[in-house]
Amino acid sequence: MLIPIGHDNMQARRWPVITIGLIAINVVAFLLTISALKAESPALTETRLHIRLLAAMHPELTLPPPAQQLVEDVQKRQPAAWTAAKSPFRELQDGWDARIRLVDNPELLQNEMDELSARYAELRSDSVLERYTFVPAHPTWYSYITANFLHGGWLHIIGNMWFLWLAGIVLEDAWGRSLYLAVYLVAGAFALQVHAWFNPGSNIATLGASGAVAALMGAFLIRFPKVKINMMWFWGFRFSRFQAEAYWLLPLWFAMEIFYGAIFGNSSGVAHMAHVGGFAFGMAAALLIRRSGLEHVINQSIEQEVDPGREAEIEQIHALIAQNRLDDALAELERFTTIMPGSESALLLLQEIHWRKHNIPAYAQATQKLCALHLSEHEIDHALKDYEELVGAGGGLLPADLWFKLCQALEERQEFERALGEYQELAEANPKDRQSLMALLAAARVAINKLRRPQQAILLYQAAADSSLPHLDLDSSIQMGMKNARAALVTTSVAAK
Repeated sequence: MLIPIGHDNMQARRWPVITIGLIAINVVAFLLTISALKAESPALTETRLHIRLLAAMHPELTLPPPAQQLVEDVQKRQPAAWTAAKSPFRELQDGWDARIRLVDNPELLQNEMDELSARYAELRSDSVLERYTFVPAHPTWYSYITANFLHGGWLHIIGNMWFLWLAGIVLEDAWGRSLYLAVYLVAGAFALQVHAWFNPGSNIATLGASGAVAALMGAFLIRFPKVKINMMWFWGFRFSRFQAEAYWLLPLWFAMEIFYGAIFGNSSGVAHMAHVGGFAFGMAAALLIRRSGLEHVINQSIEQEVDPGREAEIEQIHALIAQNRLDDALAELERFTTIMPGSESALLLLQEIHWRKHNIPAYAQATQKLCALHLSEHEIDHALKDYEELVGAGGGLLPADLWFKLCQALEERQEFERALGEYQELAEANPKDRQSLMALLAAARVAINKLRRPQQAILLYQAAADSSLPHLDLDSSIQMGMKNARAALVTTSVAAK
Protein backbone atom coordinates (compact mmCIF):
# COMPACT_ATOMS: atom_id res chain seq x y z
CA MET A 1 0.00 0.00 0.00
CA LEU A 2 1.31 3.44 -1.00
CA ILE A 3 0.54 6.51 1.12
CA PRO A 4 1.74 10.08 0.49
CA ILE A 5 3.14 11.64 3.65
CA GLY A 6 4.06 15.09 2.36
CA HIS A 7 5.88 16.97 -0.37
CA ASP A 8 8.66 19.52 -0.77
CA ASN A 9 6.35 22.52 -1.08
CA MET A 10 4.46 22.38 2.22
CA GLN A 11 4.61 26.14 2.77
CA ALA A 12 2.23 29.04 2.24
CA ARG A 13 2.36 32.80 2.67
CA ARG A 14 -0.91 32.87 4.66
CA TRP A 15 -2.88 30.50 6.81
CA PRO A 16 -4.85 28.17 4.49
CA VAL A 17 -8.14 29.12 6.11
CA ILE A 18 -10.33 27.78 3.28
CA THR A 19 -8.61 24.38 3.32
CA ILE A 20 -8.84 24.23 7.11
CA GLY A 21 -12.49 25.31 6.91
CA LEU A 22 -13.33 22.65 4.31
CA ILE A 23 -11.71 19.98 6.44
CA ALA A 24 -13.58 21.21 9.53
CA ILE A 25 -16.95 21.19 7.73
CA ASN A 26 -16.32 17.68 6.42
CA VAL A 27 -15.34 16.38 9.84
CA VAL A 28 -18.34 17.99 11.58
CA ALA A 29 -20.73 16.72 8.90
CA PHE A 30 -19.23 13.25 9.25
CA LEU A 31 -19.64 13.15 13.02
CA LEU A 32 -23.23 14.40 12.80
CA THR A 33 -24.35 11.98 10.06
CA ILE A 34 -22.31 8.78 10.24
CA SER A 35 -24.60 7.02 12.72
CA ALA A 36 -27.73 7.92 10.73
CA LEU A 37 -26.13 6.88 7.43
CA LYS A 38 -25.16 3.47 8.76
CA ALA A 39 -28.58 2.89 10.35
CA GLU A 40 -30.81 3.98 7.49
CA SER A 41 -28.92 2.68 4.48
CA PRO A 42 -29.99 -1.00 4.78
CA ALA A 43 -33.63 -0.14 5.54
CA LEU A 44 -33.98 2.31 2.65
CA THR A 45 -32.24 -0.01 0.20
CA GLU A 46 -34.44 -2.94 1.24
CA THR A 47 -37.66 -0.91 0.95
CA ARG A 48 -36.73 0.32 -2.54
CA LEU A 49 -36.01 -3.24 -3.63
CA HIS A 50 -39.33 -4.57 -2.31
CA ILE A 51 -41.34 -1.81 -4.03
CA ARG A 52 -39.61 -2.51 -7.35
CA LEU A 53 -40.12 -6.27 -7.09
CA LEU A 54 -43.77 -6.02 -6.06
CA ALA A 55 -44.56 -3.49 -8.81
CA ALA A 56 -42.84 -5.68 -11.38
CA MET A 57 -44.71 -8.82 -10.34
CA HIS A 58 -48.07 -7.06 -10.02
CA PRO A 59 -48.28 -4.06 -12.39
CA GLU A 60 -52.00 -3.71 -11.65
CA LEU A 61 -51.29 -2.33 -8.15
CA THR A 62 -51.78 1.36 -7.38
CA LEU A 63 -48.67 3.27 -6.31
CA PRO A 64 -48.47 6.64 -4.54
CA PRO A 65 -46.40 9.31 -6.38
CA PRO A 66 -43.00 8.70 -4.64
CA ALA A 67 -43.17 4.95 -5.23
CA GLN A 68 -44.45 5.49 -8.79
CA GLN A 69 -41.47 7.78 -9.51
CA LEU A 70 -39.09 5.15 -8.17
CA VAL A 71 -40.58 2.48 -10.44
CA GLU A 72 -40.57 4.77 -13.49
CA ASP A 73 -36.91 5.58 -12.91
CA VAL A 74 -36.07 1.88 -12.93
CA GLN A 75 -38.18 1.26 -16.05
CA LYS A 76 -36.52 4.12 -17.89
CA ARG A 77 -32.92 3.85 -16.73
CA GLN A 78 -32.59 0.13 -15.94
CA PRO A 79 -34.81 -1.72 -18.48
CA ALA A 80 -32.78 -4.93 -18.18
CA ALA A 81 -33.17 -4.95 -14.39
CA TRP A 82 -36.91 -4.26 -14.75
CA THR A 83 -37.34 -7.12 -17.21
CA ALA A 84 -35.48 -9.46 -14.87
CA ALA A 85 -37.64 -8.39 -11.93
CA LYS A 86 -40.83 -9.30 -13.84
CA SER A 87 -39.65 -12.85 -14.56
CA PRO A 88 -41.34 -15.50 -12.37
CA PHE A 89 -38.19 -17.61 -12.67
CA ARG A 90 -35.72 -15.14 -11.22
CA GLU A 91 -33.74 -15.95 -8.08
CA LEU A 92 -35.22 -15.14 -4.68
CA GLN A 93 -33.84 -11.95 -3.18
CA ASP A 94 -34.74 -12.47 0.48
CA GLY A 95 -37.36 -13.90 2.85
CA TRP A 96 -39.88 -11.17 1.96
CA ASP A 97 -39.57 -12.10 -1.71
CA ALA A 98 -40.23 -15.76 -0.90
CA ARG A 99 -43.30 -14.88 1.20
CA ILE A 100 -44.87 -12.42 -1.24
CA ARG A 101 -44.69 -14.89 -4.12
CA LEU A 102 -47.18 -17.10 -2.27
CA VAL A 103 -49.75 -14.28 -1.97
CA ASP A 104 -52.33 -14.03 -4.74
CA ASN A 105 -55.04 -12.01 -2.96
CA PRO A 106 -55.28 -8.58 -4.71
CA GLU A 107 -56.38 -6.84 -1.52
CA LEU A 108 -53.47 -8.22 0.51
CA LEU A 109 -51.02 -7.30 -2.24
CA GLN A 110 -52.36 -3.73 -2.39
CA ASN A 111 -52.09 -3.46 1.40
CA GLU A 112 -48.48 -4.63 1.16
CA MET A 113 -47.73 -2.01 -1.47
CA ASP A 114 -49.40 0.71 0.61
CA GLU A 115 -47.35 -0.25 3.66
CA LEU A 116 -44.11 -0.32 1.66
CA SER A 117 -44.91 3.04 0.08
CA ALA A 118 -45.71 4.61 3.45
CA ARG A 119 -42.50 3.26 4.90
CA TYR A 120 -40.55 4.52 1.88
CA ALA A 121 -42.02 8.02 2.25
CA GLU A 122 -41.20 8.04 5.97
CA LEU A 123 -37.64 6.85 5.43
CA ARG A 124 -37.09 9.42 2.69
CA SER A 125 -38.42 12.32 4.74
CA ASP A 126 -35.98 11.64 7.58
CA SER A 127 -33.15 10.24 5.48
CA VAL A 128 -29.78 11.95 5.27
CA LEU A 129 -28.82 9.38 2.65
CA GLU A 130 -31.83 10.12 0.44
CA ARG A 131 -31.89 13.89 0.83
CA TYR A 132 -28.24 14.91 0.79
CA THR A 133 -26.24 12.26 -1.08
CA PHE A 134 -26.02 12.18 -4.88
CA VAL A 135 -28.20 9.56 -6.59
CA PRO A 136 -27.58 9.46 -10.39
CA ALA A 137 -31.11 8.23 -11.16
CA HIS A 138 -32.78 11.22 -9.46
CA PRO A 139 -30.27 13.89 -8.30
CA THR A 140 -31.35 17.12 -6.65
CA TRP A 141 -29.61 20.40 -7.43
CA TYR A 142 -28.24 20.80 -3.91
CA SER A 143 -26.89 17.23 -3.73
CA TYR A 144 -24.16 18.32 -6.16
CA ILE A 145 -22.76 20.26 -3.19
CA THR A 146 -23.94 18.40 -0.09
CA ALA A 147 -22.75 14.98 -1.27
CA ASN A 148 -19.18 16.31 -1.27
CA PHE A 149 -19.33 16.86 2.50
CA LEU A 150 -20.59 13.41 3.54
CA HIS A 151 -18.50 10.29 4.10
CA GLY A 152 -19.31 6.68 4.79
CA GLY A 153 -16.56 5.72 7.23
CA TRP A 154 -13.42 6.74 9.06
CA LEU A 155 -10.96 5.56 6.40
CA HIS A 156 -13.04 7.33 3.76
CA ILE A 157 -12.89 10.73 5.43
CA ILE A 158 -9.30 10.46 6.72
CA GLY A 159 -8.01 9.61 3.23
CA ASN A 160 -9.92 12.42 1.53
CA MET A 161 -9.01 15.03 4.11
CA TRP A 162 -5.33 14.12 4.05
CA PHE A 163 -5.18 14.50 0.27
CA LEU A 164 -7.17 17.74 0.56
CA TRP A 165 -4.59 19.10 3.00
CA LEU A 166 -1.58 18.08 0.90
CA ALA A 167 -2.83 19.66 -2.33
CA GLY A 168 -5.06 22.35 -0.89
CA ILE A 169 -2.60 24.39 1.14
CA VAL A 170 -0.38 25.21 -1.85
CA LEU A 171 -3.19 25.72 -4.36
CA GLU A 172 -5.02 28.06 -2.00
CA ASP A 173 -1.79 30.02 -1.66
CA ALA A 174 -1.29 30.15 -5.45
CA TRP A 175 -4.88 30.91 -6.46
CA GLY A 176 -6.16 32.95 -3.57
CA ARG A 177 -8.99 31.94 -1.29
CA SER A 178 -12.04 32.87 -3.37
CA LEU A 179 -10.86 31.31 -6.64
CA TYR A 180 -9.62 28.19 -4.86
CA LEU A 181 -12.96 27.66 -3.11
CA ALA A 182 -14.90 28.22 -6.36
CA VAL A 183 -12.78 25.68 -8.24
CA TYR A 184 -13.16 23.15 -5.41
CA LEU A 185 -16.96 23.38 -5.29
CA VAL A 186 -17.46 23.40 -9.07
CA ALA A 187 -15.03 20.50 -9.45
CA GLY A 188 -16.95 18.43 -6.90
CA ALA A 189 -20.23 19.03 -8.75
CA PHE A 190 -18.64 18.25 -12.13
CA ALA A 191 -17.11 15.02 -10.81
CA LEU A 192 -20.54 13.86 -9.61
CA GLN A 193 -22.05 14.68 -13.00
CA VAL A 194 -19.37 12.61 -14.75
CA HIS A 195 -20.24 9.74 -12.41
CA ALA A 196 -23.91 10.16 -13.37
CA TRP A 197 -23.05 10.08 -17.10
CA PHE A 198 -21.40 6.71 -16.64
CA ASN A 199 -24.11 5.39 -14.29
CA PRO A 200 -27.31 7.07 -15.55
CA GLY A 201 -29.82 4.70 -13.99
CA SER A 202 -28.09 4.00 -10.73
CA ASN A 203 -30.07 4.36 -7.50
CA ILE A 204 -26.91 3.85 -5.44
CA ALA A 205 -26.12 6.90 -3.33
CA THR A 206 -22.75 8.55 -4.00
CA LEU A 207 -21.00 10.58 -1.33
CA GLY A 208 -17.57 11.87 -0.44
CA ALA A 209 -15.12 14.65 -1.31
CA SER A 210 -12.93 12.44 -3.51
CA GLY A 211 -14.10 13.99 -6.81
CA ALA A 212 -13.23 17.51 -5.64
CA VAL A 213 -9.98 16.29 -4.08
CA ALA A 214 -9.07 14.54 -7.34
CA ALA A 215 -9.51 17.92 -9.04
CA LEU A 216 -6.95 19.41 -6.65
CA MET A 217 -4.58 16.59 -7.54
CA GLY A 218 -5.02 17.34 -11.25
CA ALA A 219 -4.40 21.04 -10.63
CA PHE A 220 -1.34 20.20 -8.50
CA LEU A 221 0.09 18.22 -11.43
CA ILE A 222 -0.20 21.23 -13.75
CA ARG A 223 0.87 23.86 -11.23
CA PHE A 224 3.68 21.97 -9.45
CA PRO A 225 4.77 19.17 -11.83
CA LYS A 226 8.33 18.88 -10.51
CA VAL A 227 7.55 18.92 -6.80
CA LYS A 228 8.76 15.76 -5.11
CA ILE A 229 6.09 13.87 -3.19
CA ASN A 230 7.22 11.88 -0.15
CA MET A 231 5.71 8.40 -0.22
CA MET A 232 5.55 5.58 2.30
CA TRP A 233 5.25 2.04 1.00
CA PHE A 234 3.82 -0.65 3.31
CA TRP A 235 4.15 -4.36 2.65
CA GLY A 236 3.27 -6.76 5.42
CA PHE A 237 4.70 -5.36 8.65
CA ARG A 238 7.49 -3.50 6.90
CA PHE A 239 7.62 -0.13 5.24
CA SER A 240 10.00 2.02 3.24
CA ARG A 241 10.06 5.63 2.06
CA PHE A 242 10.87 7.19 -1.29
CA GLN A 243 10.29 10.37 -3.28
CA ALA A 244 8.62 10.74 -6.67
CA GLU A 245 8.01 13.79 -8.84
CA ALA A 246 4.40 14.79 -9.33
CA TYR A 247 4.70 14.67 -13.12
CA TRP A 248 4.89 10.86 -13.17
CA LEU A 249 3.27 9.82 -9.90
CA LEU A 250 -0.05 11.66 -10.38
CA PRO A 251 -0.56 10.58 -14.03
CA LEU A 252 0.03 7.00 -12.87
CA TRP A 253 -2.77 7.36 -10.31
CA PHE A 254 -5.00 8.92 -12.97
CA ALA A 255 -4.34 6.04 -15.38
CA MET A 256 -5.18 3.51 -12.65
CA GLU A 257 -8.50 5.25 -11.96
CA ILE A 258 -9.37 5.12 -15.67
CA PHE A 259 -8.46 1.42 -15.75
CA TYR A 260 -10.47 0.54 -12.64
CA GLY A 261 -13.41 2.61 -13.84
CA ALA A 262 -13.41 0.84 -17.21
CA ILE A 263 -13.07 -2.64 -15.70
CA PHE A 264 -15.16 -2.46 -12.54
CA GLY A 265 -17.42 0.54 -13.09
CA ASN A 266 -19.32 1.25 -9.89
CA SER A 267 -19.38 -2.37 -8.71
CA SER A 268 -16.23 -1.94 -6.60
CA GLY A 269 -18.03 0.55 -4.34
CA VAL A 270 -15.72 3.35 -5.49
CA ALA A 271 -16.83 6.07 -7.92
CA HIS A 272 -13.72 5.81 -10.12
CA MET A 273 -15.18 7.86 -12.95
CA ALA A 274 -15.94 10.70 -10.53
CA HIS A 275 -12.21 10.69 -9.74
CA VAL A 276 -11.38 10.73 -13.44
CA GLY A 277 -13.78 13.61 -14.10
CA GLY A 278 -12.51 15.60 -11.14
CA PHE A 279 -8.85 15.10 -12.06
CA ALA A 280 -9.44 16.18 -15.67
CA PHE A 281 -11.41 19.23 -14.50
CA GLY A 282 -8.59 20.23 -12.14
CA MET A 283 -5.98 20.03 -14.91
CA ALA A 284 -8.15 22.10 -17.25
CA ALA A 285 -8.86 24.70 -14.55
CA ALA A 286 -5.17 25.05 -13.67
CA LEU A 287 -4.21 25.51 -17.33
CA LEU A 288 -6.92 28.12 -17.85
CA ILE A 289 -6.01 30.05 -14.70
CA ARG A 290 -2.32 30.06 -15.58
CA ARG A 291 -2.76 31.09 -19.21
CA SER A 292 -5.30 33.79 -18.41
CA GLY A 293 -2.81 35.63 -16.20
CA LEU A 294 -5.34 35.56 -13.35
CA GLU A 295 -2.93 33.79 -11.04
CA HIS A 296 -0.35 36.53 -11.51
CA VAL A 297 -2.88 39.24 -10.64
CA ILE A 298 -3.99 37.30 -7.55
CA ASN A 299 -0.41 36.78 -6.41
CA GLN A 300 0.31 40.49 -6.60
CA SER A 301 -2.74 41.12 -4.44
CA ILE A 302 -1.64 38.47 -1.93
CA GLU A 303 1.86 39.94 -1.74
CA GLN A 304 0.36 43.35 -1.02
CA GLU A 305 -1.83 41.86 1.70
CA VAL A 306 0.98 39.83 3.26
CA ASP A 307 3.37 42.75 3.40
CA PRO A 308 1.84 46.07 2.32
CA GLY A 309 5.11 47.82 3.15
CA ARG A 310 6.78 46.20 0.14
CA GLU A 311 4.78 48.30 -2.28
CA ALA A 312 5.86 51.38 -0.40
CA GLU A 313 9.49 50.27 -0.73
CA ILE A 314 9.08 49.92 -4.49
CA GLU A 315 7.61 53.42 -4.68
CA GLN A 316 10.53 54.78 -2.65
CA ILE A 317 13.04 53.16 -5.01
CA HIS A 318 11.11 54.55 -7.97
CA ALA A 319 11.39 58.04 -6.45
CA LEU A 320 15.18 57.63 -6.06
CA ILE A 321 15.45 56.73 -9.74
CA ALA A 322 13.37 59.76 -10.71
CA GLN A 323 15.85 61.91 -8.72
CA ASN A 324 18.70 60.22 -10.65
CA ARG A 325 20.09 58.81 -7.39
CA LEU A 326 20.82 55.57 -9.19
CA ASP A 327 23.42 54.17 -6.78
CA ASP A 328 21.12 54.70 -3.79
CA ALA A 329 18.21 53.15 -5.70
CA LEU A 330 20.39 50.18 -6.69
CA ALA A 331 21.47 49.57 -3.09
CA GLU A 332 17.85 49.65 -1.89
CA LEU A 333 16.76 47.44 -4.75
CA GLU A 334 19.44 44.82 -4.15
CA ARG A 335 18.40 44.66 -0.51
CA PHE A 336 14.76 44.30 -1.58
CA THR A 337 15.45 41.53 -4.10
CA THR A 338 17.21 39.40 -1.47
CA ILE A 339 13.82 39.28 0.29
CA MET A 340 11.64 39.17 -2.84
CA PRO A 341 13.75 37.60 -5.63
CA GLY A 342 10.67 36.91 -7.76
CA SER A 343 9.24 40.44 -7.75
CA GLU A 344 8.43 41.62 -11.27
CA SER A 345 8.34 45.27 -10.16
CA ALA A 346 11.80 44.98 -8.62
CA LEU A 347 13.28 43.37 -11.73
CA LEU A 348 11.78 46.05 -13.98
CA LEU A 349 13.35 48.76 -11.81
CA LEU A 350 16.65 46.90 -11.75
CA GLN A 351 16.54 46.71 -15.54
CA GLU A 352 15.87 50.48 -15.77
CA ILE A 353 18.71 51.40 -13.38
CA HIS A 354 21.33 49.40 -15.28
CA TRP A 355 20.11 50.81 -18.58
CA ARG A 356 20.49 54.36 -17.27
CA LYS A 357 23.94 53.52 -15.94
CA HIS A 358 24.85 52.05 -19.37
CA ASN A 359 25.79 48.79 -17.67
CA ILE A 360 24.74 46.48 -20.49
CA PRO A 361 25.98 43.19 -18.90
CA ALA A 362 24.00 43.91 -15.71
CA TYR A 363 21.03 45.07 -17.80
CA ALA A 364 21.19 41.79 -19.73
CA GLN A 365 21.27 39.76 -16.50
CA ALA A 366 18.20 41.58 -15.14
CA THR A 367 16.37 41.11 -18.44
CA GLN A 368 17.14 37.39 -18.44
CA LYS A 369 15.70 37.06 -14.93
CA LEU A 370 12.61 38.96 -16.02
CA CYS A 371 12.19 36.72 -19.05
CA ALA A 372 12.53 33.60 -16.86
CA LEU A 373 9.91 34.98 -14.47
CA HIS A 374 7.46 35.71 -17.29
CA LEU A 375 7.97 32.24 -18.77
CA SER A 376 7.37 30.58 -15.39
CA GLU A 377 4.06 32.46 -15.16
CA HIS A 378 3.27 31.62 -18.79
CA GLU A 379 3.18 35.26 -19.82
CA ILE A 380 4.62 34.54 -23.27
CA ASP A 381 4.07 38.00 -24.77
CA HIS A 382 6.05 39.61 -21.95
CA ALA A 383 8.80 36.98 -22.24
CA LEU A 384 9.12 37.59 -25.99
CA LYS A 385 9.31 41.34 -25.36
CA ASP A 386 12.09 40.75 -22.83
CA TYR A 387 13.98 38.64 -25.39
CA GLU A 388 13.62 41.26 -28.11
CA GLU A 389 14.77 44.03 -25.75
CA LEU A 390 17.80 41.97 -24.74
CA VAL A 391 18.89 41.39 -28.34
CA GLY A 392 18.04 44.95 -29.40
CA ALA A 393 20.12 46.45 -26.59
CA GLY A 394 23.15 44.37 -27.58
CA GLY A 395 22.95 42.32 -24.42
CA GLY A 396 23.67 39.06 -26.21
CA LEU A 397 21.41 36.04 -26.29
CA LEU A 398 19.45 34.15 -23.67
CA PRO A 399 21.09 31.26 -21.81
CA ALA A 400 20.53 28.05 -23.76
CA ASP A 401 18.11 26.47 -21.26
CA LEU A 402 15.99 29.63 -21.01
CA TRP A 403 16.04 30.10 -24.78
CA PHE A 404 14.85 26.51 -25.22
CA LYS A 405 11.89 27.15 -22.89
CA LEU A 406 11.00 30.22 -24.93
CA CYS A 407 11.02 28.10 -28.10
CA GLN A 408 8.71 25.58 -26.43
CA ALA A 409 6.37 28.41 -25.45
CA LEU A 410 6.24 29.52 -29.09
CA GLU A 411 5.28 25.96 -30.03
CA GLU A 412 2.49 25.97 -27.47
CA ARG A 413 1.16 29.16 -29.06
CA GLN A 414 1.32 27.38 -32.44
CA GLU A 415 3.79 29.93 -33.80
CA PHE A 416 5.59 27.08 -35.53
CA GLU A 417 7.53 29.11 -38.11
CA ARG A 418 9.07 31.32 -35.47
CA ALA A 419 9.67 28.38 -33.13
CA LEU A 420 11.54 26.54 -35.90
CA GLY A 421 13.73 29.56 -36.57
CA GLU A 422 14.50 30.09 -32.88
CA TYR A 423 15.37 26.41 -32.38
CA GLN A 424 17.82 26.62 -35.28
CA GLU A 425 19.39 29.84 -34.01
CA LEU A 426 19.73 28.29 -30.56
CA ALA A 427 21.51 25.25 -32.02
CA GLU A 428 23.88 27.43 -34.09
CA ALA A 429 24.67 29.78 -31.20
CA ASN A 430 25.42 26.99 -28.68
CA PRO A 431 27.18 24.20 -30.63
CA LYS A 432 28.98 22.91 -27.52
CA ASP A 433 25.87 22.88 -25.34
CA ARG A 434 23.62 19.83 -24.90
CA GLN A 435 20.64 22.11 -25.58
CA SER A 436 21.81 22.48 -29.19
CA LEU A 437 21.09 18.80 -29.77
CA MET A 438 17.70 19.07 -28.13
CA ALA A 439 16.96 22.17 -30.21
CA LEU A 440 17.87 20.37 -33.46
CA LEU A 441 15.54 17.48 -32.61
CA ALA A 442 12.75 19.86 -31.61
CA ALA A 443 13.21 21.85 -34.82
CA ALA A 444 13.09 18.65 -36.89
CA ARG A 445 9.90 17.60 -35.11
CA VAL A 446 8.27 20.96 -35.86
CA ALA A 447 9.44 20.84 -39.49
CA ILE A 448 7.92 17.43 -40.22
CA ASN A 449 4.86 17.37 -37.96
CA LYS A 450 3.68 20.98 -38.06
CA LEU A 451 5.10 22.57 -41.21
CA ARG A 452 5.17 19.44 -43.41
CA ARG A 453 8.78 19.96 -44.52
CA PRO A 454 10.35 16.50 -44.49
CA GLN A 455 13.44 17.59 -46.46
CA GLN A 456 14.28 20.23 -43.85
CA ALA A 457 13.61 17.71 -41.07
CA ILE A 458 16.09 15.28 -42.67
CA LEU A 459 18.80 17.97 -42.69
CA LEU A 460 18.11 18.80 -39.04
CA TYR A 461 18.21 15.15 -37.96
CA GLN A 462 21.44 14.72 -39.91
CA ALA A 463 22.95 17.74 -38.17
CA ALA A 464 22.07 16.16 -34.81
CA ALA A 465 23.59 12.84 -35.90
CA ASP A 466 26.81 14.59 -37.00
CA SER A 467 27.16 16.57 -33.76
CA SER A 468 30.43 16.13 -31.88
CA LEU A 469 28.51 16.15 -28.59
CA PRO A 470 27.89 12.74 -26.97
CA HIS A 471 24.42 11.61 -27.97
CA LEU A 472 24.21 7.83 -27.70
CA ASP A 473 20.99 8.18 -25.69
CA LEU A 474 19.44 10.15 -28.57
CA ASP A 475 20.56 7.92 -31.44
CA SER A 476 17.36 5.88 -31.51
CA SER A 477 15.23 9.05 -31.62
CA ILE A 478 17.41 10.51 -34.39
CA GLN A 479 17.22 7.36 -36.51
CA MET A 480 13.47 6.99 -36.00
CA GLY A 481 12.94 10.65 -36.90
CA MET A 482 15.11 10.27 -40.00
CA LYS A 483 13.10 7.21 -41.07
CA ASN A 484 9.77 9.01 -40.63
CA ALA A 485 11.02 12.10 -42.46
CA ARG A 486 12.22 10.05 -45.43
CA ALA A 487 8.92 8.19 -45.56
CA ALA A 488 7.06 11.49 -45.50
CA LEU A 489 9.31 12.82 -48.27
CA VAL A 490 8.49 9.84 -50.47
CA THR A 491 4.77 10.26 -49.79
CA THR A 492 4.99 13.96 -50.65
CA SER A 493 6.87 13.25 -53.87
CA VAL A 494 4.33 10.62 -54.98
CA ALA A 495 1.44 12.99 -54.20
CA ALA A 496 3.11 15.75 -56.20
CA LYS A 497 3.23 13.50 -59.30
